[in-house]
Order: sequence, then structure tokens, then C-alpha cells
Amino acid sequence: MSMFLRRQRHLENGSSISMISNEPSPYDPIKYTDDPDWNLTNCCNDEEIIFLSLVFGYLLANFFLWNTALLKPMKLIAVFVHEMSHATACWITGGKVLGIEVFGNEGGVTKYQGGVRGCIIPAGYLGCSFWGAVFVTLSGDRTASLISACLFLFALAISLCFAPNRIMVFLSLGFMVLTMGFIFLDRFVFEPLLQYLTLYYGVFIGSFSVYDIYDDLITRTVEGSDAHACHQLIPCCLPRCVGLQFVIVALGFQSLGLYFALVWMSST
Repeated sequence: MSMFLRRQRHLENGSSISMISNEPSPYDPIKYTDDPDWNLTNCCNDEEIIFLSLVFGYLLANFFLWNTALLKPMKLIAVFVHEMSHATACWITGGKVLGIEVFGNEGGVTKYQGGVRGCIIPAGYLGCSFWGAVFVTLSGDRTASLISACLFLFALAISLCFAPNRIMVFLSLGFMVLTMGFIFLDRFVFEPLLQYLTLYYGVFIGSFSVYDIYDDLITRTVEGSDAHACHQLIPCCLPRCVGLQFVIVALGFQSLGLYFALVWMSST
């Protein structure tokens, strides 16, 4: 099933189309190649054009609405993804998470013990950009977008078990209701709706991570930031240099997310 339109793609090379008889028939089965279209030779058709138009539209809307109250919840959920990335890195490296909090000033904190600090500290900014790219990639398929929504709901539910502050509780419950509502509407009302939401989550979280790195680590240095913590671990890495490395990786993740989404759509 395609992402935004139900359509059939007929490839020029006959290997992807199997005909039962010599005469073309509307009942002939169409078989698609199992090999991913890494070179994007089948791009860009209607589906990919709609996808790229939505990405551009989301970015444009975010640009004009960035400093409005309308996007405040999305900024806070991006901060949640940042803090949850710290927590995930802590768990992976054998540490213990004591609390996850998000504040109204678009800050947050993850309290933990143990783990490998060299992995936990950069996981916030880089994890936020990584998950943004994952959401963008998974928006290319209906089942994949449902899986991403379920993972998002699971992360929100897990966060409630680690001493969340009041904002974190309301944020988690609010986005759980919103995401479950979109799942319901996608199943019974309008089919691509969940994919639109998944793509918006990915575009916003990814662009927020890039802006956050630029604002906190490159244009200025914030005492107590992740870049300062990296500088304390590796004194030769100045905070702004750390920020520059972070933003390059973050932009790379966003580019890969778009590329993999296009490969997915053009291969089906």
C-alpha cells in the first residue's frame, strides 16, 4: 500500500511486471522488485511529490509559527524526546534512570546513576535528531507509521514511571490522547492521516534538534549544557566545537531520513 495515494507503478524494465497472458488485462497481477531503489530511479512520482510538498509545507509553517503559543506543545514534546534519548542511552549502558522532567521554559533534565557518561551526554541532541529522522522514514508506509506511533505511546507511558513533574505528566497524557485519536481516525475515517502526523512529528523534532543545537551550542554557550559536559569529559573539545559536530550529525540524520523515505516509497 502506498503512502499517500493508492496507485500502481509500472516500471520500464519488464522484470517488475508479470503478465498472465500476452494481452494486458486489469486483472493481471503486478509484482514489484524486492530490491530497494537506492538510486531513486523511480522517483519522483505523485506519491513522492506529495511527500516532499508536505515536508516543505511543514517546515514553512514551523518557520512562521515558531515563536507562537501554537507550537509550544510541540517544542515541549521535542524536549521530551531529547530527555528520553538521554534515558535510553543510560539504560543501554547499564545505568539507572531516577527521573525525567520537562519544564515550561523548554528545558529538561534526566536524573540518572551509573552508565557511560560519554554515551549518555551526547545522546540528547543527537538522539532527538535521530528519532526525528526515524519518524520521517517510517511515515512512508501505513503499517510503519502505526508502529512508530505505538513506540511513541510506549515511550510516553514509560516516562510516567520515572518521577515526572507536573508538565511532564500533562504533556505525556495529552500527546497519548492525540496520537491514539489519530490512530482511530486513520483506521475508521481517513486512511493516510496517521502518516501525515508521523511525518509532522519527524519534521518538527528533527528541525527542533538542529535549531536547539545552533541556538544553545553555537551562537552562544550555555553553562551546564550537554556541550559543556562533553568539554569537561574531553577538555580539548571546546563547547562550540562540540556544537558544530552535533549540528553536522543532526543535519546528516535529517538528510538520511528524507532519503530513506524516498527509497521506501519509490521501491514499492
